[in-house]
Amino acid sequence: MVGIVGYGAYIPKYRIKVEEIARVWNKDPESIKNGLLVYEKAVPSLDEDTATIAVEAARNALKRAEINPKDIGAVYVGSESHPYAVKPTATIVAEAIDATPELTAADLEFACKAGTAGIQMCMGLVESGLIKYGLAIGADTAQGAPGDALEYTAAAGGAAYIIGKSNVVAEFNGTYSFTTDTPDFWRREGKPYPRHGGRFTGEPAYFKHVINAAKGLMEKMGTKPEDYDYCVFHQPNGKFYVRVAKILGFKEEQYKFGLLTPYIGNTYSGAVPLGLSNVLDNCEGGERILAVSYGSGAGSDAFDITVTSKIKEVKDKAKRTSYYLERKEYIDYALYAKFRKKIKM
Repeated sequence: MVGIVGYGAYIPKYRIKVEEIARVWNKDPESIKNGLLVYEKAVPSLDEDTATIAVEAARNALKRAEINPKDIGAVYVGSESHPYAVKPTATIVAEAIDATPELTAADLEFACKAGTAGIQMCMGLVESGLIKYGLAIGADTAQGAPGDALEYTAAAGGAAYIIGKSNVVAEFNGTYSFTTDTPDFWRREGKPYPRHGGRFTGEPAYFKHVINAAKGLMEKMGTKPEDYDYCVFHQPNGKFYVRVAKILGFKEEQYKFGLLTPYIGNTYSGAVPLGLSNVLDNCEGGERILAVSYGSGAGSDAFDITVTSKIKEVKDKAKRTSYYLERKEYIDYALYAKFRKKIKM
């Protein structure tokens, strides 16, 4: 069965607290924290971008997979903040991990679900026998305009998954997608910051797609929430994540390990891959996981996953997600603005 052979995470060490952003814009930090269930977010340094984050995550995935990178036949990097408008991130990653030249590579875009779309593509290529292993990465250095609500959540981070058939640490039992044309969030070519539909991003967008994807997969698999040990959902903020989990019938013990946004912000294409990596870090084998991504525009990919006993052998061969969660250095708004290039010279 096709499954995850190796996985790896990366989160920049710099953090900015909600209180610091609110101080600059004269907002009430407690109201923002309670409204979003976000306390701080990860900020990329001047020398970090989607490519560097993807490379670090991929190297961690390779440490766990213990495969020859030359056996990777496809590299897909999903992001909405690729460093180049014309020049693939995937080739940079493939070269950095010594996987070139016999492979196919491409950058993917679908707002925050481009990483899970890459996983599905690798699943198909591996299942068909066209490639031995595929590498799918979800990574972002998300943008938020100064003073916009997104500035409190738009963060940086990512995770990588090597998909194959042998020595898997987790098997894919099935996948299901739910997609419509729902314009809740967008950024035109050449524009530095995205725009969004405010409250419209909730019910008709996020909740409709995540709920239908989760229900569609459970109907397909003949399962219900109590059949899963863990779940992880896309998390534009903590409030949406907890609410959708409860609507679907999941309890805190099932969703707690996947909820990272309160501590690192919304990592966009990296959100579900990072949440899943933290869940896998806390598995021993035999656990069943429901994972559902969401990308504005809009669509969701859902996965039914069963963890194997192999997880115990590999999870400590690379830095756990918790290492990056705990490794942090706080910065003020001035440094944040410098790092995010909000200051125009």
